[in-house]
Amino acid sequence: MPLSRRFPIAAALTLLVCAACGAGGPTASGAPGQAAADSAFVAALRTRLAADTKAGVFSGAVLVARDGHTLFEGAYGLADREHGVPNTPFTQFRVGSMDKMLTAVAVLQLAQAGKVSLDAPLGTYLPDYPNMEVASKVTLHHLLTHTGGTGDIFGPEFAAHRSELRTIGDYVRLYGTRGLRFAPGTQWEYSNYGFLLLGAVIERVGGASYYDHVAARVLAPAGMTATGFAPEDSLVPGRSVGYTRQLVPGVLVSNAPTLPYRGTSAGGGYSTVEDFARFSAAIREHRLLDSAHTALLLDGKVAVGQGTVQYAYGFFDRVVGGRRFVGHTGGAVGMSGALEFEPNGGYVVVVLSNFDSPGALEEAGYILGHLPTSTPAGGGGASAARSAPMPARMRRSAREALAFR
Repeated sequence: MPLSRRFPIAAALTLLVCAACGAGGPTASGAPGQAAADSAFVAALRTRLAADTKAGVFSGAVLVARDGHTLFEGAYGLADREHGVPNTPFTQFRVGSMDKMLTAVAVLQLAQAGKVSLDAPLGTYLPDYPNMEVASKVTLHHLLTHTGGTGDIFGPEFAAHRSELRTIGDYVRLYGTRGLRFAPGTQWEYSNYGFLLLGAVIERVGGASYYDHVAARVLAPAGMTATGFAPEDSLVPGRSVGYTRQLVPGVLVSNAPTLPYRGTSAGGGYSTVEDFARFSAAIREHRLLDSAHTALLLDGKVAVGQGTVQYAYGFFDRVVGGRRFVGHTGGAVGMSGALEFEPNGGYVVVVLSNFDSPGALEEAGYILGHLPTSTPAGGGGASAARSAPMPARMRRSAREALAFR
């Protein structure tokens, strides 16, 4: 089913002409009370986004859908401030760690096909990995859940070699001799390097580059035609410029000096709000994985913080206001984004921004806290252990943990 039928665009021409004002509206509903609630939600969201754009704290695009129908879709701010190019719903934003969801799906597809075992150690698939302790003790399950002790990639080494890191193999050569930070499986610690190792496994087992493999096995069947990992020196006409206040305090400047050569299996590619809506639909409809492996992908496995949030395989799994949401956020210098969706139907929320975190995360958090129905409409699966809303302090710590860098 094409996206235009599953997620109809509201007032698309208005969005293209006046991207900064936002658009969208409540869809038809059989219940007058629901229609009124939808209208109030859309009005309040539009007011908030316009105010945050005017205040200079948000620039990006937002999509909110329920049961396959768009409630709101709008774009705000500028994709290119130098040339006055507005953001639109079709703008391609860098998405940081949101790409971890694509990587996890690709690994689960290999598991479903019997080509990898999630309990097998890394060395099974990368027999030449330079550190034997990592190769023999860290499993794919550990990497998928950030419990492998494999550490991060950002720091002095990355800064010194940023322009030289052009392939996933380059990252493995730079960081592959490092030892473990802790015994695998004993704690949760966010690891971008762990997802780079998953990319290396995909390449070795799949027999193609990570980028070609994901394009053919994940992006194409999901209909994600505007998502990619083209290098930063490639011309991508719809890709926004990222803007940050971290390089020159208080002044918005391009994030180009901080960007890697290209995105990786850990994050850093680009996408649109509509492509991530398509992705959520493809997962729900089992077009990427069968029902058993979809559940394996999305069901929380490791508590994050105090346990109101769990990490699954490349997805966070939590309950907000009695609704179960899965998804991931991403954040780095000059970029932030979030996808949250109910896995069995119901709401989809996508926010992408070309400003620093926590811009998109704050907007997504507001939306989740103000959805216009009180009874879950198909989210399902909310366990009692995760039925309480996430406290504000936990939301902050989770946002920090989810950041791409």
